[in-house]
Amino acid sequence: MREQPPYLRIADVLRRRIADQEWSPGDRLPSRAQLAQECGVGENVIRRAQELLISQGILEGRAGSGTYVAEPRERLRMVRSQCREQSGGSPFTADMSALGRRGTWESRTEAKVPAPADIAARLGIAEGELCVRTAYEYLADSKPVQLSTSWEPYSITAGTLVVLPEGGPHAGKGVVDRMAEIGITVSRAVEQPEPGEATGEEATLLGIQRGALVTRIHRTYYADDGRAVETADIVVPAARCEIVYEVPVGRP
Repeated sequence: MREQPPYLRIADVLRRRIADQEWSPGDRLPSRAQLAQECGVGENVIRRAQELLISQGILEGRAGSGTYVAEPRERLRMVRSQCREQSGGSPFTADMSALGRRGTWESRTEAKVPAPADIAARLGIAEGELCVRTAYEYLADSKPVQLSTSWEPYSITAGTLVVLPEGGPHAGKGVVDRMAEIGITVSRAVEQPEPGEATGEEATLLGIQRGALVTRIHRTYYADDGRAVETADIVVPAARCEIVYEVPVGRP
């Protein structure tokens, strides 16, 4: 069995000391030099251990001040269910309203963007075929809680009033409602969640540490004729949000 890397062992030690209430939320940890001497390791090992715990929301770094035990933070409960995909507006707004939060978003749309290979495969189109790409930053009470990059085949919406997801008379209505406006019935959505770490750009947009734990969701909407009409890469910070899937159970 391979030996555990020193920084992981030290992270466990620090985590246990916090659990044993040696340090409480808001307390400043001893300096890296002091912790390194106590633990018998180099300061670089302490730094990596602290960075890991910061990414997990256990510690927080304050520029020019040091490293502190993070205050408990309420995590938003995001329910992914069949009900949220029904028509009637933005699912995100409905999700936040159910939590007593104000849900808003900012977006940037580019038309006629060639589909990269992975996106083309998910949409069932040829690599390089033109798409409408929209990048979203979702906010709950003005604080960033989710990122999403959406891709729609340009051939489906070209020349219609819904070609721009955030422009025109049907702006912001969501994929289900917008597609209904051009006679397409969206009948199902497929989501594939997986854990990951925030990139530098994602960390900046979400206001979290680079490398912090996130949940990535690959979501694709399908019409009742089997066509994929939209696919998206969704990024949710694990320390701020918990994702719950609600599965309907039918009676025999």
